Amino acid sequence: MSDNKNEKIIIANWKMKLGFGDSVKLAKDFSDKFADFKEESKTVVACPSLVSLSEVKKVLGDNVKMGAQNVFWEVQGSYTGEISPNSLEEIGCKYVIVGHSERRKHLLENYAMIHQKVKTLLSSSKLIPIVCIGEEADDRKTDRRDYVLMNQIQQALGGVNIGGDQKIVVAYEPVWAIGSGTALDPEEAKYAHKIIRLALNDMFGMKVVEANFKVVYGGSVTSENVKNFSDLEDIDGLLVGGASLDADEFLKICKNI
Repeated sequence: MSDNKNEKIIIANWKMKLGFGDSVKLAKDFSDKFADFKEESKTVVACPSLVSLSEVKKVLGDNVKMGAQNVFWEVQGSYTGEISPNSLEEIGCKYVIVGHSERRKHLLENYAMIHQKVKTLLSSSKLIPIVCIGEEADDRKTDRRDYVLMNQIQQALGGVNIGGDQKIVVAYEPVWAIGSGTALDPEEAKYAHKIIRLALNDMFGMKVVEANFKVVYGGSVTSENVKNFSDLEDIDGLLVGGASLDADEFLKICKNI
């Protein structure tokens, strides 16, 4: 991720959809398909499962960066089953997803944990956190979305110091849209991203937000609907789930944003 304000970042989240062998196979497909992808205004990231990270890195190619799907908030210690940011850096990760809604739902990860992870990443590593926020269906129905988004941002990033060449990606994923096959209406996405930027501006100042933050959209994005989001103001890229499991489909998305 560069300092180019117009740069788009497109992140593939493979989740726990693939085993080790299939992850390596998809990484090879990515390497082949993206071999000639030379668009300097776009950064492409793939986030495979933890067990396949090292092997995926070997075959991924130079045009696709690697990210992890999770990290712990300590760099070392007696934390069985967790993964250190230093270990992720060592095997070639550049990015890490923090606080995905599926972890918040299934593993009871809360924003106090997310906050600790972000602080550790910024203080102890060069990894770029991809911090996930997003409202539930009930929040949308009761017009609480704005409050929920601002509250999540405050809990995740309040008191965090960011400067120099440090970067943070904020991923807006309306929880009700993830995996549903129904993407958010583009105008609604535009409004939500505006709210997010206003909250970030209040916390960090406009200059820091412009220089150090990207805000991306995620939620049932495909090559067919990507153009609905590609030119919207305040949207700096995409976090793609199911559609990223097909290298041809994901390449179309990356080309069309």
